[in-house]
Amino acid sequence: MKIRSIKSSVFGPIFCGFFLTSCVAQELATERVIGKLEVVAAFASPMPTGVTVANSGRIFVNFPKWGDDVQYTVAEVKGNETIPYPNAAINHYVSGDDQSTKLVSVQSVVVDSTGNRLWIVDTGSIGFGPTSPGGPKLIAVDLKTDQIVKKITFPADVALSTSYLNDVRFDLRRGAQGMAFLTDSTSSGPNGIVVVDLASGKSWRRLHDHPTTKPDPNFAPVVEGEILQMRLPGKPPAKFAVGSDGIAISPDGKTLYYCPLSSRHLYSVSVDALADQNKSDAEVASTVKDLGEKGGASDGLESDAEGRVYLTDYEHNAIRRRDVSGEFETIAHDLRLLWPDTLSLAANGYLYVTANQVERQAVFHNGQDLRQKPYVLFRVKVDGTRIRN
Repeated sequence: MKIRSIKSSVFGPIFCGFFLTSCVAQELATERVIGKLEVVAAFASPMPTGVTVANSGRIFVNFPKWGDDVQYTVAEVKGNETIPYPNAAINHYVSGDDQSTKLVSVQSVVVDSTGNRLWIVDTGSIGFGPTSPGGPKLIAVDLKTDQIVKKITFPADVALSTSYLNDVRFDLRRGAQGMAFLTDSTSSGPNGIVVVDLASGKSWRRLHDHPTTKPDPNFAPVVEGEILQMRLPGKPPAKFAVGSDGIAISPDGKTLYYCPLSSRHLYSVSVDALADQNKSDAEVASTVKDLGEKGGASDGLESDAEGRVYLTDYEHNAIRRRDVSGEFETIAHDLRLLWPDTLSLAANGYLYVTANQVERQAVFHNGQDLRQKPYVLFRVKVDGTRIRN
């Protein structure tokens, strides 16, 4: 797949207006640009969601099957092209294939703290449809050999038929091989957090249908100056309601941060509680903290070794950072950040982010697709250090 090369543009139209009897050319005020976004890659088609960067600098992205023509759902960015990863065969799924042997529709890719292992979150869901056992899975690829080294599928009581596994974070210090934590962001069933023991492959649900993992019923997102609603031909407008989506982990592995896509609140929960199967649901829930509003609704979260949490803000074309005292600062604000989706803090000190124009999809505009290609992968320099756990 070819990647289009584009250059940054400068916003600021100039108008000539009359004031009394004099005509003075002037530049009208516009929103400030904060941070220096660099274009890493531009995608002609389809739209990407996830991005991650290995210690070596290799960049990986994924393309979920939401309706675009997706030839391969995971890719490595090489120069001006995307190459199916880890190979073309596993990316070639057709109806009737054994889903446990193929990548069905990937929502997220994450290089873990070793910097040399890529984890792939396969939703097993095409077009947000129902899943079946073998479809939702977590796959690890050794970046030294480009070979799959682990595959974990989920039982039907963990990845439900309604589940949409979204993003993942790791604490590799727990147990024999570490633990993974995934968000279930479905808009058609119970939300929650899925916990995985990487050594045994055993998994379980936590915060199942808990209020903090569900969409805020009073939330009305405003994107590009309009209230974002589901608008389909012949149907009345419906709420945009998606549950637990963004996820990040503290550098000491003690705190998991998460947020519903349809909410402006950030939450945290004890990782010790999530990981302890002897804890009751009520005991786990008692460790949940509402960290308050964060200035806008977020899709992706990320964290650094300094204990700060990075958050996209799709309502304001921005990326923010929350420090350990709870104060927020804006890392980037740019009108080109049309739906900042996934964040990845790389070892080179850059924060990578995909901008994929989710808000312009046909489901929000009475069947009219308003997306304007290309979709973009940006990066911005930050002073954060990648977590090593």
